[in-house]
Amino acid sequence: MEQIRQGLTKLRLSGMTQCLKTLEETRRADSLSLKDGLMLLLQAEQDRRESNRYERLLKNAAFRYRASVEELSFDQSRGLEEMRVLSLATGNYIKNGEAVLITGAAGCGKSFLASALGAQACRQGYTVAYYNMQKLARSLKVARVEGTIIRLFEKLAKIELLIMDDFGLAKMENQQQLDFMEIIEDRHARKATVIASQLPVTEWFDIFSDETLADSIIDRIVYTSHRFELIGDSLRKKR
Repeated sequence: MEQIRQGLTKLRLSGMTQCLKTLEETRRADSLSLKDGLMLLLQAEQDRRESNRYERLLKNAAFRYRASVEELSFDQSRGLEEMRVLSLATGNYIKNGEAVLITGAAGCGKSFLASALGAQACRQGYTVAYYNMQKLARSLKVARVEGTIIRLFEKLAKIELLIMDDFGLAKMENQQQLDFMEIIEDRHARKATVIASQLPVTEWFDIFSDETLADSIIDRIVYTSHRFELIGDSLRKKR
């Protein structure tokens, strides 16, 4: 048995190693058939790898909040309808490369909802990245200076769910508009995008100084999107 443990450890089969230890502690190792024992070991290894991948995806996503769909307080009067959220939780919008737009006043739960959708995507094995728009703008500017902007665009284009929070807090400069257009164009109808903003969608045109670019960008992210307009007092005050 010790040789088996050492072999599993050497092969980095940590799920199997832990399962074997449990079987020994409960004195079940010798009573199981080879087939049943292997099934338990394989299932334990699969569960461990899925758990490790989920935690890795969560860490890489860098969410603002550690949230989940199960933690959401559904209230139709606040604009958070349970059936619409649960429909998104299936992940079909990610497969179809669709956008989700979340708008509402500060503190009404936009970032928490976006984080919950992102965590659900991680649970389903999708790659997710969460960006505050100001930090994303700085990252793009630095990448342009360092000559790595193409690499960053390619990285963003590959992410299966890109979440951009605090959209529209500041008006975009000329280069920022072009960079944002590049990101949206790469993702349109290919990869899913979640955008959270304090501004209602009707005011998004004012974020851009170039009307032609504004039309192109908004056409790609608004008209076929899933939209949540959260209303009510700040949830932070209630806490």
